[in-house]
Amino acid sequence: MKDNMPNLIEDLFHGNLRLDESIHPEHAEYQKINRRISDLMQNYKIQHSENEYDALEGLVDLIGQSTSMYVEAAFKQGFLTGGRLMIEVLCRA
Repeated sequence: MKDNMPNLIEDLFHGNLRLDESIHPEHAEYQKINRRISDLMQNYKIQHSENEYDALEGLVDLIGQSTSMYVEAAFKQGFLTGGRLMIEVLCRA
C-alpha cells in the first residue's frame, strides 16, 4: 500500500474511523429541510408552553433514536451486501 494512503485497518483499531462525522448529504433539498425544521421548532418554542415544547423535544429525540437504529441496520446490510458482491466478483474472475 502506498505510504500516503490512509490505513483503514489501523484507523479502525485505534477508533479513528468515524464515518458518520464525514457524511454530508448532497441532496439539494437537505439544507432547506433542516432550516425549515429549525424554524418550525423555534416557532413551536415561542408559541407553546415549556411543557409542550419539552414533550415535542422528547418526541423528536425518540424519532432521532429510531432513525439512527434504522440507518445503522441499513449500513450493516449495505456493507454485507457489498462484501458478498466483491466475493462473488473475485470468485468469478
